Amino acid sequence: MIPNRPALDDLASMDIAAIAALPPDLLALLAAEAEEAFERAKRLKERLEAGIDQRYRDRAAHARRADGRNTGTVRIEDGEFVIVADLPKRVKWDQARLAAIVEQIRAAGEDPGEYVVFELKVAERAYSAWPESIRSAFTPARTVEAGKPSYRIEPRKETR
Repeated sequence: MIPNRPALDDLASMDIAAIAALPPDLLALLAAEAEEAFERAKRLKERLEAGIDQRYRDRAAHARRADGRNTGTVRIEDGEFVIVADLPKRVKWDQARLAAIVEQIRAAGEDPGEYVVFELKVAERAYSAWPESIRSAFTPARTVEAGKPSYRIEPRKETR
């Protein structure tokens, strides 16, 4: 334990510059504590949500069936509370079958764009592996944006 070191909860009241000025060993310790607290909070949230689901799942399913639905949002009264239970619809499409349908629509002389949305993607790994002659044709259509930075602080490995 490092004496007089800020605790994880102290970070909320510290200026960002003061946090940045902390020594790397302390930053590493606080980062590990924050990750542990985050993982613990996630586990607790999952348990709480499982308990809430267990309590209201059957009533919500019954309310949806009464409305002739399997998914969607229903409201359940429980004492002085109203529970809003949402079961979102997740639709997945068989890509091979969709492609065949698109070809049937084209063959019939119609525009498949009126029925389906096309999104073209290029795998970054493939793009990087292409020869320059092919890659240069795609480069004007490519935009690269930076994501959120992340840092991991590790002790330096001793070299002998």
